[in-house]
Amino acid sequence: MTQLGLPDTIQACLFDLDGVVTKTAVVHAAAWKETFDALLRDYEGEQGRPFDSGADYDEYVDGRPRADGVRAFLASRGIHLPEGTPDDPPDARTVHGVGNRKNELLLEKIRTGGVEAYEGTLRYLEAVRAQGLRTAIVSSSANCRDVLRSVGAEHFFDVRIDGVVAAERDLPGKPHPDTFLAAARDLGVEASRAAVFEDALAGMDAGRAGGFGYVVGVDRVGQADALYAHGADTVVGDLAELGGKQ
Repeated sequence: MTQLGLPDTIQACLFDLDGVVTKTAVVHAAAWKETFDALLRDYEGEQGRPFDSGADYDEYVDGRPRADGVRAFLASRGIHLPEGTPDDPPDARTVHGVGNRKNELLLEKIRTGGVEAYEGTLRYLEAVRAQGLRTAIVSSSANCRDVLRSVGAEHFFDVRIDGVVAAERDLPGKPHPDTFLAAARDLGVEASRAAVFEDALAGMDAGRAGGFGYVVGVDRVGQADALYAHGADTVVGDLAELGGKQ
């Protein structure tokens, strides 16, 4: 293992955004809960049980493209809505309408509360770059670039594969490995020589499915066992634990 805590075969590092680089996972969870709970009030019994910001978030929406998260969670309650279109208004009772409402709430929460980066991750990124490894940000968020700019972290990444790029290239989101594989290709690196850094179970699945050389689970919420079960090679509470001190 290198001083970065990675196998010496690794040439590139692929980082998720929310929960790995920035402290936005909790904001996403809050926006999802507010969105789904408003919808679930129209249902009774188990179908109408409020959204759980822990278990439901981790299982159905964390790391997934917005519309996929809506479909997965509602299907878990036996609720099926029309697909609608990506430009549906946020009050539309469609998959895309619900997703757009969530995004509207997310942006409102970011505007009022701001965004912070994990200092341990920023230090690790500096060390990774200093060692000459290539880097990419891989996120399902369509707001990825704006969030990176807001914390002054855009310069850390050679390649960005986010919700906007995935839509342009018609790439399925996590747990499929396609966005991570696209980042590795854009960096000119084989998947077996790239490391994935993720906090979401769907991201672990993507790392395993893509045949990546090393998968690092970042445990911010006490789910280390689940991260290992979904394919992590190692799990840390903060990337500073991997080393890379300058």
